[in-house]
Amino acid sequence: MMRKTLYACISVAGLLFAFEAAAGQSVNKNYADFCAECHGADRLGGSGTALLPENLSRLKRPDAFKAIAEGRNASQMPGFADKLAKDEIQALVDFVYTPLPEMPVWGTKEINASHIQHVQTGSLPGKPVFSADPLNLFVVVEVGDHHATILDGDKFEPVYRFKTRFALHGGPKFTPDGRFVYFASRDGWISKFDIYNLKVVAETRAGINTRNLAVSGDGKTVLVGNYLPHSLVLLNAEDLSLIEVIPTVGQDGKSSRVSAVYQAGPRGSFVAALKDAKEVWEIPYGDKDFPVRRIAVDNYLDDFFFDLSYRHLIGAARDGKKGQVIDLDSGKKVSELDLPGMPHLGSGITWEYQGHPVMATPNLKEPLVSVIDMTTWQTVKQIKTPGAGFFMRSHENTPYAWTDSFNSKDSLDVMTIIDKRTLEVVKTLRPMPGKTAAHVEFTRDGKYVLISIWEDDGALLVYDAATLEEIKRLPMSKPSGKYNVYNKITRSAGTSH
Repeated sequence: MMRKTLYACISVAGLLFAFEAAAGQSVNKNYADFCAECHGADRLGGSGTALLPENLSRLKRPDAFKAIAEGRNASQMPGFADKLAKDEIQALVDFVYTPLPEMPVWGTKEINASHIQHVQTGSLPGKPVFSADPLNLFVVVEVGDHHATILDGDKFEPVYRFKTRFALHGGPKFTPDGRFVYFASRDGWISKFDIYNLKVVAETRAGINTRNLAVSGDGKTVLVGNYLPHSLVLLNAEDLSLIEVIPTVGQDGKSSRVSAVYQAGPRGSFVAALKDAKEVWEIPYGDKDFPVRRIAVDNYLDDFFFDLSYRHLIGAARDGKKGQVIDLDSGKKVSELDLPGMPHLGSGITWEYQGHPVMATPNLKEPLVSVIDMTTWQTVKQIKTPGAGFFMRSHENTPYAWTDSFNSKDSLDVMTIIDKRTLEVVKTLRPMPGKTAAHVEFTRDGKYVLISIWEDDGALLVYDAATLEEIKRLPMSKPSGKYNVYNKITRSAGTSH
């Protein structure tokens, strides 16, 4: 009897082992089939974020289940409920919340070892090797095949096209004179490109999964914000050599991802928001020790924006119901904002309306644009749009603001044009029906508008900003964004900073 019982136990244990092994193979296959392309085969991130417990602390498991089943707002993640059963989705949820056997390390040693000096900056001529106006160039990021194009903003013809690192993210940033541009890839590579000489100068891998970068107002320092590891990385802007790694740990001792980093030129500082701690950090870049000033905030800041003086930071959490205005001088909250849905403050713009400065932000969840008076912080108007948007742009020399419907399944091909004088929609365009239209940018004089058709077989469309008529079309591979040198280095009120 004891022998039979023992055999039975062994048999059951064997079946359980076989079942668990099969389940493991199943979840591994489903992850490989549906997740790895964007989030990395090792879960360390790719074009999408890293899927690790350390990076999912703000996402509850039921919400993760819903995201896998239905897709996720404010991202390009589709839903898989039509391809996966509920138990398969739950298995994926459990899988991504399981710690890795060993967390990868990416610190001082690894960053220094990754550094590549392609060419010495001082050895390159200080004049452009092309005849186009260097201040009216566009840097166009083509994520479809991981290239960038330098585009002449007068003739709308490519000057040069080159291969970039994988999945650039966060928008390129320029030196104050517009000569050099810096790129950040999702997998942590920071690249410095000399626009005058059309050469990559240096590269450094600052992280494993990177959010974005900022270049100091004096052009001497680069700050990189990481999702993984949880850190800020300071680099020498000249050659991208490492200056310092700053672990991003809140005052409560909790390690945190970085929501975003920006440079606040008028303040002579970098500003960073922590994604998993309710803090904003200000780091003066003129101080060689780069001290961190911590500012406590009421809620997480997933997105933020500055007024033109850079005294006030306007921020919001993606799952919050109110925005908050922080006076960076005092470090205190001075107002709350009525911002429903998911405002995309990182794409906010400003202009003068009836004698008052106003800011406007598209919304990642709701089909509207919020216009806020920046003296009273009251809502002036919520402008209805055909669909939830992502990007908004304007220019000082145009009466119009343009926004897309990037996050809307039914109207992702629509561009909405708003009259800044009346806050009324004056026209909607479908540049290429059925194709995603996104990310507007203006020429330095504001006379022309460039629109991305966000498809692998996409295009860059050029419109007359006054007549709103298309004048040129350039085929491109998913041009995710284009950035005018002059508008960026002069901090145009019509573009993001």
